Amino acid sequence: QVQLVESGGGLVQAGGSLRLSCAASGRTFSTYAMGWFRQAPGKEREFVAAISSIAYRTNYADSVKGRFTISRDNAKVYLVMNSLKPEDTAVYYCAAGTTPTIGTLMYGYGIEYWGEGTLVTVSS
Repeated sequence: QVQLVESGGGLVQAGGSLRLSCAASGRTFSTYAMGWFRQAPGKEREFVAAISSIAYRTNYADSVKGRFTISRDNAKVYLVMNSLKPEDTAVYYCAAGTTPTIGTLMYGYGIEYWGEGTLVTVSS
């Protein structure tokens, strides 16, 4: 059974930092693009960051550029979140694409697996 399991969420004050991790089991995702999405209460799920499996190219939503950093190794995908704001409060989901590149994954297409999410709450 293929699973993506997120961890690292929690409660943090505005201006603080968190590091999310996404671990894959059941198969390797080392040759596929990976990404992070989030869904705030009452809002639709939105793209946060993505990283390709070739050259580790990255892309970010404008709202998190300069504050969040996505990275990966052979086993996990990470999202380091700095300078957190209350508007970053959301459930964060890990996603595995179906290709090595991030072109379609950024728009929510070509995603083969989703994790169950980890809650990040930023207090003001």
